[in-house]
Amino acid sequence: MIDKATIFEIHRFANAGWSHRRIAKRLGISRQTVKKYLQNPQQALTSGDSRRGSKLDPFRELIDEFLQQQPDVKAPVVLQRLREKGFDGQITIVRDYLKQKRGRSKRPRPFIRFESEPGQQMQVDWGHFSSLAYGNTKRKLYAMVMTECYSRMIFVRFMHSQKQESLHQALMDGFNFFQGTPKELVVDNMLTAVIERVGAIRRFNDAFLEFLRPLKINPIACNQRAPWEKGKVESNVGYVRINFWPLRSFTDIDDVQRQVNLWRDAVANVRIHGTTGDKPCERFSQVQLRALPELTADLREINLLKAYKDFSVKFDANTYTVPPRMIGRRVTVKADSQTVTIYYKDKKIATHRRSWQRKKRIENPAHVQQAQKVKRQVWQDRQTYLFTSLGQEAVDYLQGLADSGKPIRKSVSKLLKLKDEYGADSLILAINKAIFHKAFGVDYIENILHQEMTPETYHQPVRLKNEAFNRIRLSQPCLADYDAYVIKRSHKNGD
Repeated sequence: MIDKATIFEIHRFANAGWSHRRIAKRLGISRQTVKKYLQNPQQALTSGDSRRGSKLDPFRELIDEFLQQQPDVKAPVVLQRLREKGFDGQITIVRDYLKQKRGRSKRPRPFIRFESEPGQQMQVDWGHFSSLAYGNTKRKLYAMVMTECYSRMIFVRFMHSQKQESLHQALMDGFNFFQGTPKELVVDNMLTAVIERVGAIRRFNDAFLEFLRPLKINPIACNQRAPWEKGKVESNVGYVRINFWPLRSFTDIDDVQRQVNLWRDAVANVRIHGTTGDKPCERFSQVQLRALPELTADLREINLLKAYKDFSVKFDANTYTVPPRMIGRRVTVKADSQTVTIYYKDKKIATHRRSWQRKKRIENPAHVQQAQKVKRQVWQDRQTYLFTSLGQEAVDYLQGLADSGKPIRKSVSKLLKLKDEYGADSLILAINKAIFHKAFGVDYIENILHQEMTPETYHQPVRLKNEAFNRIRLSQPCLADYDAYVIKRSHKNGD
């Protein structure tokens, strides 16, 4: 007995002029069945009540949704998702239903197999898996797949980059997972591994060789257009693509890695492998790998960057804060897929969680508090107070100096000396002109005064032995206040 949807499809194709043979092949049923239901489509209605129900019946609509999301999804993946929903049937009826819905099957691709001794060889390759969205930012997603050739055990590491540092980080994560290193590592022609080949001669990337040297691994580059030379990892990249990736959703790269780790341990490495007939995890017990060295190189991405006036460094399209004392200095930024760590002269000064969005400012609240404290100390300084007492123009110019990243105390000290030399009125005129041209800096003020103003007669004050007394400055008195006082007193006395 077949369902009503299939009967409808039989009649739809027949109305389109299809032959019984073609309809049967498309729907995965016999030609006799096609003929029977074309003659009497009411059979399903008259005998349907006596039909034994299928365990798959409550899940057919869900499978149809899966097929809309991923038309070529494989039966094992669908079975995993159905069991999460309570399905307790076997894979056979799932395969039959998928075959019925598709009406076709793909011919498997042939591969030439090369068998290795336990622990002799691992194969590695990258696969591109669409992208992940972080807010308005999309980051490409890649999976590095590593296979121990004898056991077929696999390791998968998702990254947002295929750069040199990303390759090394992913490989080391894989060696840590396998708890050792093989004698040989087979790679394709990625530039992070092979940079030149002339005939049978390969020239490997220097950084790649430097990474492998302490691990005592011999790199092997497969020939161009010869995927069978690393067929074990090639097939596993495809296995990840068809068995892990479909019908899943992810929040970020950490979520992708968490899910693939669960899939790796619960599905990939415990299945009965089609070639060996064993579970990869059981077969791996026969593998003896070489121990990892105790000390390894720093595999993080490393950049030497300048800390800007907003007490931050620019890295990977974002800014990360540093202590304000680092402004103008060169710092070392070391980053992996999770953290961004900043050093000054080998001393760690800041650590941030890495952001995969773009054009974001990642702040440490302590850095912001330090900056605010420094700013308050500068503005509350005695010299600064004397300068701002000259009027609003002085306050505005001081703010411009701060916004431009100029040193406040040093600038104020020089401006007060110019005020002593040229007078307060001349200094204010120069400041107004500099503000108009947005020229913030003592050099601009000094140049304007030198070209347009005449120094007042200036006599050096008596120098005292105590330097603290020599640094004493008095605020500029406001003569208008005295004038107002004199006028008020005159009125009071009736003058």
